[in-house]
Amino acid sequence: MQSPLFTFNDSQSQERYSLQNKQMLRVTLEGHDDILARKGTMVAYQGLVEFDAEYQSNNQARARAYTGEGLSLMRCHGQGTVYFANLAQHIHVVDVEQDGLTVDSSYVLAMDSSLHHEVIAVDSLYGISGSGKYQLNITGRGKVALMTSGAPLMMQVTPDKYVNCDADAIVAWSTGLRVQMQAQTHSSGVWRRRGNTGEGWELSFMGSGFALVQPSELLPPQNAQIGSGLAAQYGMGQHGARAQNQGNVWS
Repeated sequence: MQSPLFTFNDSQSQERYSLQNKQMLRVTLEGHDDILARKGTMVAYQGLVEFDAEYQSNNQARARAYTGEGLSLMRCHGQGTVYFANLAQHIHVVDVEQDGLTVDSSYVLAMDSSLHHEVIAVDSLYGISGSGKYQLNITGRGKVALMTSGAPLMMQVTPDKYVNCDADAIVAWSTGLRVQMQAQTHSSGVWRRRGNTGEGWELSFMGSGFALVQPSELLPPQNAQIGSGLAAQYGMGQHGARAQNQGNVWS
């Protein structure tokens, strides 16, 4: 049998994490290095590999139930090669070091089991319930495979050049950055998208690090509520700008 399809053979690599192509991750397991992957994303494997549902602690379960942020993971262990993909999204391998990585859990494909992850609250000027309020903080040393809809943009943040990103397009950023969620409007109806520009909530990053943006925006909740009355509009309350909750772990 002959076909151009046979040009898409298994790629060979000495790296533990490598890309079979832009939309498929190849991971090599050697029996002592389990990885955690998003449930249902295994598309093929070779060798003696087993897949088990990953235990979720009570705190993780409570955080996910309350915030909607969290990961449904499976543990992959054994010896062999595993291929992962999800909705043909572009895949990027990131080394997580001491500075840590903050990411929307929707964009995590796989990561080393040695890494730690927990839900954190993002500072908000208005205390709204909507996109970007909670994120996943990944710490430790290891690799994480992220997904984006299309080729992303990596923006460097420096003390003299801060970056603003649409809250529906941001994928991940350096944990050490200071971040605030805000809306470019002075109207009391801050839950509405401003004017007819189609733009809405944004995250403002300050410090030293990076912000990863994808060329696609998720639709935000159009009926987000603003906390409790005037207090939330002035940044007060548990998640307001004056609550000093930046970087706090959800509990």
